[in-house]
Amino acid sequence: MPEVDPSIFKAYDVRGLHPDQIDEDVAYRIGRAFARVLGDLEGKAPADLTVGLGRDMRLSAPELADRYAAGICDEGADVLDIGMVGTEMLYYAVGSRGLDGGLMCTASHNPKDYTGAKLVKQGSIALSGDSGIGELRDLVAEGEPGPPVEHPGSRERADVAHEFRQAALAWIDPSAIRPMRVVLDGGNGMAGQMVGPLLDDLPLDQVAAYWEPDGDLPGHEPNPLLPENREFIVDKLLECEAELGIAWDGDADRCFFIDDTGRFVDGDFLCTLLAESILEKEPGAGILYDVRASRAVADRVQAAGGSAHVNRVGHAFFKTRMRDEGAAFGGEVSGHYYFRDFYNADSGTLPALLILELLSKSGKSMSELLAPLHERYFISGEINSEVDDQEAKMNELAEGHSDAEVSWLDGVSVDYEDWHFNVRPSNTEPLLRLNLESLRSKEHMEEKRDEVLALIQA
Repeated sequence: MPEVDPSIFKAYDVRGLHPDQIDEDVAYRIGRAFARVLGDLEGKAPADLTVGLGRDMRLSAPELADRYAAGICDEGADVLDIGMVGTEMLYYAVGSRGLDGGLMCTASHNPKDYTGAKLVKQGSIALSGDSGIGELRDLVAEGEPGPPVEHPGSRERADVAHEFRQAALAWIDPSAIRPMRVVLDGGNGMAGQMVGPLLDDLPLDQVAAYWEPDGDLPGHEPNPLLPENREFIVDKLLECEAELGIAWDGDADRCFFIDDTGRFVDGDFLCTLLAESILEKEPGAGILYDVRASRAVADRVQAAGGSAHVNRVGHAFFKTRMRDEGAAFGGEVSGHYYFRDFYNADSGTLPALLILELLSKSGKSMSELLAPLHERYFISGEINSEVDDQEAKMNELAEGHSDAEVSWLDGVSVDYEDWHFNVRPSNTEPLLRLNLESLRSKEHMEEKRDEVLALIQA
């Protein structure tokens, strides 16, 4: 039996090229291993498990999903197959139906030749390198999983689309949404099918593009974090004189916004607006934000009467802490936004609905809502540098800024009164990732950014 490339096992999921790294045989072995790992995590025999299964629009997904299902069933677990869905719909199914876990066959925002699996345990809590992914890798690496159990599990089909949309719509007052022109870019992923019917019921003048799921991805790579993939929606928004642009990644669990001037809305600032929206609905709530984020998040959360808590990057860390401590909302700079009352799931649906409601109720444009943030907080965005000895370099940065407050929650964070930065190592590459902010000026941010980069790259 051929060996499986261990590099497909990432910090929070499984991802690789199809069929070179992940083919139908590898999918079957992952399915078998996942049932065993899930049983260990839940303290159950695989035969007592029910596992949700979903897939995205990728051309390889139907056959691979079949093999994942076969592997899970051959360990004795039952599969509830919800078909071609956005990833958060799989999370919703696991949470709302009390399933023991779930597997989403997706490569998220990656190019069309990729495939993979996002894996969650009970409560839609993600498996990670700290819990589950390593064990999965080791089981798959052992090779042939052996004959199926004597009594394989069953595979049943279910449609959760209607109940998912009803649950999502309950987060806003649909009657409050005012007419506005909005440009939508689905990236030929799952957004059109998942979010589209919700938006159709609102008084929006929609200019929708790449809205149909298509595994050939004929428009552009479904990764709106890359500027080249946003060129279309920015140009279309300016051409149509729209008030807002919304772009989703491939599996539609993240959405990104373009304001009415054509400016990309940074994840820090979007997190700030969403936190304020949540606090209006739940005064005094706890809000989580990641170590890379602008101080705007904590400042505005506290001003709105909430409690802000810094957190490690990664959805396993956010979801687990939200479950354990009851925080209402969590946001990451990378566009993952988590909602306690939506099974702690990261969602590309709820942020779109909440921002449309916020624009409608405030009577302001997106650029007007963001103006106070742009005037006070000057962020660098994430900058990657190749570094061989990441730990030594982070220690060097800490020592070189010993007059600041230094913390090690996730990488090294250095805080001065009027500027701060975080440097984190990549989980998969010899990279250090810098995020820096000044509370003085854009020029001060650039000066400090260049100083820290020079130290990192020296």
